[in-house]
Amino acid sequence: MITDIVERLAADDFVFVESAQTSELLSTIAGAPMDSDPVFLDSWNRLEQDQYMADGGHYRKRRHATYAIDGAGQHARLMPYQPHYQTVDYNQLNGGVARYFAPILDDLHQSLSLAALLEFGNSVFSQITGNGHWHIELHQFRIEARDGRMGKPTPEGVHRDGVDFVIVVMIKRVNIDSGATTIYDLENQLVGEFTLRESFDMVLVNDRKLYHGVTPITQLDADTEAFRDVLVITFKLKNIA
Repeated sequence: MITDIVERLAADDFVFVESAQTSELLSTIAGAPMDSDPVFLDSWNRLEQDQYMADGGHYRKRRHATYAIDGAGQHARLMPYQPHYQTVDYNQLNGGVARYFAPILDDLHQSLSLAALLEFGNSVFSQITGNGHWHIELHQFRIEARDGRMGKPTPEGVHRDGVDFVIVVMIKRVNIDSGATTIYDLENQLVGEFTLRESFDMVLVNDRKLYHGVTPITQLDADTEAFRDVLVITFKLKNIA
């Protein structure tokens, strides 16, 4: 199954993986059923407000952490806390400053689902590149839509992250419309569009070769909270002396 994903990613530079296949993959890697992981999923209920929104928006909550992997087949290591930084070349809205987001909590770090996702990414991307040394960043996001206002999953617009590969995992959609993922080539031609709907729906993107974005979300029932929760994992090859 991983071989098929590697082949599809190598050919198309992105792969959409449906929830059932993701759960099967993670269960195989973890050696335990991944149909649900309450500890993993519940951690999105304890995110903190993003204080770095240059558009003045209050629709995004998040947490952040950094990992390292020192070779294909090696386990990921949690690194000491460090800020998230993007140049304005990659993020014209919020780039150019070191952003000190709230750190990811211990219960997520101890999750079998997270460990399996990191091992999965290392396996796929190491086969693609022939290199298994990675700088990894985790981003927990909750994007909210309320009071008639849209929530913007990618307020910087269609973009690249300045890494090698990106994994986006759907956690939960509640009372929202839209939130479609769009994929563009380097000539800004649309090459893919789909919506992550179910928990553990997932997309892998070659960030060197494609742009990606997500359309704004809107609230369906005005009397009920509305949000989109995702985990974004970025893999960047480390320079090895």
